[in-house]
Amino acid sequence: MTPVRIAHAEPRPGDLGDGRFAVNQILVVLADDTGHRAVPLWLNSTDGGSLWRLLSPQAQEAAMERIPEQLTDRLLRAAGTTVTGVDIDELGPGVTAARIAVTGPGGAQQVTARLADGLSLAAVAGAPVRVADTVMDQLAVPVEGDDLLAPFLPTAPAARIPGRRPRHQPGNLAFTDGLDQWELTGSYLRHVSDSHWKDYSCTAEGHSAILRSAVPEPYGFAVLRQMTFAGDYRGGTVVFRGELRTTDVADQAGLFLRVSRGPVRARRDDPGNHLADVTGSAGWARHEVTAEVPDEESLIIHFGIFLIGRGQIELRDADLARQA
Repeated sequence: MTPVRIAHAEPRPGDLGDGRFAVNQILVVLADDTGHRAVPLWLNSTDGGSLWRLLSPQAQEAAMERIPEQLTDRLLRAAGTTVTGVDIDELGPGVTAARIAVTGPGGAQQVTARLADGLSLAAVAGAPVRVADTVMDQLAVPVEGDDLLAPFLPTAPAARIPGRRPRHQPGNLAFTDGLDQWELTGSYLRHVSDSHWKDYSCTAEGHSAILRSAVPEPYGFAVLRQMTFAGDYRGGTVVFRGELRTTDVADQAGLFLRVSRGPVRARRDDPGNHLADVTGSAGWARHEVTAEVPDEESLIIHFGIFLIGRGQIELRDADLARQA
């Protein structure tokens, strides 16, 4: 295990420069001062809020008293128990936990807690934090000098293709306007270290969209999608069609279609409820996928192409229609 210091809990985007202040995420930096390297953690604003206030030099005493971890620490001490350390063994979209070591009348014990809670309690109790060596080797970035924020701010989520709001009709299906109205997203963006946000890329060439892996072993999956309100598709069957061409797809790629009651985030192995998938390399071929659309209000249709793992998939002549 590598001892680290909680060096920063920085709100992002923070100051918008026009008198407004917004917090979408908290960038937490764990510094390995001995090894001159650091690990970034991106926490949502709710989870990272306590840590941000605890580390903020401008925090007022009244605000600090409302932080739950302050009360937790006082209760533990009143019971004769102290927090002796917080260990982080793994980091990932499904693994965001920490082991809190405590010592009290019942002896030494360990409690598993959320990562944000463990770090906040460590900050309150002044307890050491350690990160597994394997995690450090995978995610730590060399740091020169005293500025531990600079290496990570350029990778802020705002630098990615911004998310889109659902539209009332699909658009730009021929990609004549590049990737306008399309969104690149996927599970690869949800690693807590935010270290895999460049694993996939997309572009438009001619009248085709291209989704490809950008590293030899990309994390998770990527989708290039649109979202549209169900509208005229309600109470019937919607079909998404398109011509696909794949190159060296190691795992899985294809069309996807999902009907939901709001924006959703797909699981690691489930880009969509309905898939038309291919592997390997294949020339242009027509594919389609269908889904039933209930006759309900506020339904959203998600459609596009997905890629899991290494390779490339291209889409052209796309169409979303109500099945006759």
